[in-house]
Amino acid sequence: MEGIGVDEKRPLAVDLGPCNAADGGDRRIWSSREWGQKIATGKRIFCNRSLNMKNIIAVGFDMDYTLAQYKPETFESMAYDGTVKKLVYNLGYPHEILEWTFDSKYMVRGLVLDKKRGNILKMDRHKYVKVAYHGFREMSKEEKVSTYGNTLVRDSFDEPDYALIDTLFSLAEAYLFAQLVDFMDKNPAKFTSGVDYIRMYKDVRAAVDLCHRDGTLKQMVAKDPGRYINEDLSIVPMLRMLRDSGRSTFLVTNSLWDYTNVVMNYLCGNCNSNCDSAGCDSAGNYEWLQNFDVVITGSSKPSFFHEENRANLFEVESETGMLLNTDNGTLVPQVGSTSPRLPPNHLKKACRVFQGGNVAHLHKLLSIASSSQVLYVGDHIYGDILRSKKVLGWRTMLVVPELEQEVELLCRSREMRKKLRQLRLERDLVEDKIHHLKWSLKFDILDANEEQSLSSELHKLELQREQVRCLHQDAQREHHQKFHKVWGQLMKTGYQNSRFAHQVERFACLYTSQVTNLSLYSPDKYYRPSEDFMPHEFDILGL
Repeated sequence: MEGIGVDEKRPLAVDLGPCNAADGGDRRIWSSREWGQKIATGKRIFCNRSLNMKNIIAVGFDMDYTLAQYKPETFESMAYDGTVKKLVYNLGYPHEILEWTFDSKYMVRGLVLDKKRGNILKMDRHKYVKVAYHGFREMSKEEKVSTYGNTLVRDSFDEPDYALIDTLFSLAEAYLFAQLVDFMDKNPAKFTSGVDYIRMYKDVRAAVDLCHRDGTLKQMVAKDPGRYINEDLSIVPMLRMLRDSGRSTFLVTNSLWDYTNVVMNYLCGNCNSNCDSAGCDSAGNYEWLQNFDVVITGSSKPSFFHEENRANLFEVESETGMLLNTDNGTLVPQVGSTSPRLPPNHLKKACRVFQGGNVAHLHKLLSIASSSQVLYVGDHIYGDILRSKKVLGWRTMLVVPELEQEVELLCRSREMRKKLRQLRLERDLVEDKIHHLKWSLKFDILDANEEQSLSSELHKLELQREQVRCLHQDAQREHHQKFHKVWGQLMKTGYQNSRFAHQVERFACLYTSQVTNLSLYSPDKYYRPSEDFMPHEFDILGL
């Protein structure tokens, strides 16, 4: 089959029976005989910068929220509950907050949290605040302008005064912060002196870190991965297709080996031909490693992407989790031994597992000569995409799970968008007429009758303008709330791209809703971007 380069002496790795029946059986991976040409819009891969996959020799993946998509209603709620308990029992917050619950659908990515003022903001690509809430109270236009629009120097909206809500995992802490802002505004006496919005945010972050450090979250996931992680039976076929096409595959995750093994066993076990009918979710199974050439755990991204990072690289002994000293990936003999310590024979695999190190180690392990030969897939704009793109020059693909629903809603809102454009044109026309009449009344020489007539016409136009303005505003709000009741479209704020969309455009060569959408395209695909348009071209070209 064209573009697959499969060894004819072995069977096609994509012939996996039920594994290619994900999403109700209507998704077939590209290299299967049942593959169909039509790809649903929500499953498409969208291109910002041309990328010819023939030039890619290695494809890498993040794990959390990329290969492993966590369920917000269980995983995020568990993280939220754990954070609240830490705030109460470790940091002395009022016991009333133990009764709070998490609304997993309230927050969205791309928001900016104002630590000093207790506000949560959504901005356009020019960093103008378009939607703002103080806690859960919507700020008026006047409040937004007076707070964020009347300064001589434009605010950068970055750390340390602001926090960027750019990962799905940060949605729960943003929601908790908004709850705390509301609670403190109404109950200031319940907080000790010196506690302000900035301190509350620091405490929330400290509580989140405590939840991770004590291992509670990971232990719960390990007990029942299916409760917290979405199953995706297309992962193994996708990885095998990439490897059969002659490319290396690697995993770089900040999670340590024990947790990585649990999660990857769950994701890959159900499609592994060597697994029994109960699946391969035990911590002692390492068959999933066959799908990778190199796995790096405990990577400490984004510092991993800097070659000057001096973190040591250790090899992980799969069975025991022990770390073995290496010299740039080559095992170092132990004291009193003339040869390096090797893992037991039955655990020797083509894939090697490491902890720590930096990107230079990875390049050497995979024999990568040029950074542009690597495609890295992740979910975090700053932790995965920005650094790997800006510092290294890797090609990048961002996973945006929210995109699938957003695209579907866009398809259903075509008529509403036409209505909004028409109302906007009407406003422009009425306003132009008003401006012209006002000019005439001010500068033209008119008799009393002419002046009265123009004044009467002006009054009618001003009433019409107000009517059209209200219609336009109501239609905009209706359109906005179809996507999200509070924050609207993920990739837009009104008529402008959102700050999040701007970051996606700047740093992601490709973006898509699921990592396994890669399996719907040829591994030799040439991804080409759509044509750019300037405002002057729209009317001329009838766009």
